[in-house]
Amino acid sequence: MPQPVLHIAQAPAADPDAWDRLARELGPEPLALVIVLAAPSAPLERMPAGFGSGAPVIGCTTAGEIGTNGYTEDTIVAIGLPARDFSADTLLIDDLAGLDPDPLISTLIRRRAALSAQHPDWSHEFAFLLVDGLSYREDALASVLATGLGPVPLFGGSAADGTRFLETLVLQGTRRLRNAAVVALVRTRCPVRVFKLDHLRPTATRMVVTDADPARRIVRRINAEPAALEYARLLGRDPAQLTPFTFAAHPVVVRVGGHHHVRAIRQVADNGDLVFYSAIAEGMVLTLAEPMDMEDHLRRELGTLSSPTPPAAIIACDCVLRRMEAEEKQKAFALSQVLAAHRVVGFSTYGEQFSAMHVNQTLTGVAIYPPGPTP
Repeated sequence: MPQPVLHIAQAPAADPDAWDRLARELGPEPLALVIVLAAPSAPLERMPAGFGSGAPVIGCTTAGEIGTNGYTEDTIVAIGLPARDFSADTLLIDDLAGLDPDPLISTLIRRRAALSAQHPDWSHEFAFLLVDGLSYREDALASVLATGLGPVPLFGGSAADGTRFLETLVLQGTRRLRNAAVVALVRTRCPVRVFKLDHLRPTATRMVVTDADPARRIVRRINAEPAALEYARLLGRDPAQLTPFTFAAHPVVVRVGGHHHVRAIRQVADNGDLVFYSAIAEGMVLTLAEPMDMEDHLRRELGTLSSPTPPAAIIACDCVLRRMEAEEKQKAFALSQVLAAHRVVGFSTYGEQFSAMHVNQTLTGVAIYPPGPTP
């Protein structure tokens, strides 16, 4: 039997032996990197510095996990990258508020070169980012990282806190950090494809942001009218009926570089402002989007990654709004079956990163194929 491309372990967050169980399931094989995706209820204060192999450990808190059977909650999912096929270097950015681009770009270039020199015969690479989902700095960070990474494809997710929006933590070793991010540079002999997908299509309904606070991702007025009232009017809804489920079912998108990217709404403030998950600015033209069938779309899009060779595993960052929509439409079980069939593991996020962009209501990830010719 061929060796697994990734080692996957899973344990209930409430299990007092969760960390020992994860270590046993990851096994004794030397690992290049361990990724820990933990429910906010997990006992992170007891998380070990390593899992037997001495591999670096990174991770974050979640708004739900994706385990071997699809969507799950109140669990800890650990992903091990075997050293036989992967080499990794992790970089902690411990002060997002004081982000200094030039030193970070220089460090990334040096680390990439060093990793390449260690394994010059391994030609595949990607970068994986985990970032504080309440930092409001994901947009700026993704842009800086893309500059330093050059041709290396980047994907990632924003740490979450269920649906509480109180404390989102990034993990490095035994450290639990806010206002921080960690990026893993990964080089491998396994072919990889970094991808992004969403099930939304733009409609003809457009609106213009006429008053905003970009630093706090707040929109005060749309089309010169109070933001929540105007958004509700365009939907034909009573403003009192606006809920997270409404935002998940009726997102807005912005056109950048010939493609539409979601700018998801997080909540309505007490004063009627709209609070967004990602960057927003005055003058931005937003287009109302409508969802396609989530199950059909996910099956079709993941299926394209299997042509001509199915991936051995997929690591994914899936927006919490997608999970909310799936639950509201009673599609969560069906989506779980699709995710499990395609060997997807990961977590639900407060936002996703892809290349130089911070996006919402998407699924970003890396498909990892068995060693051999590029599929």
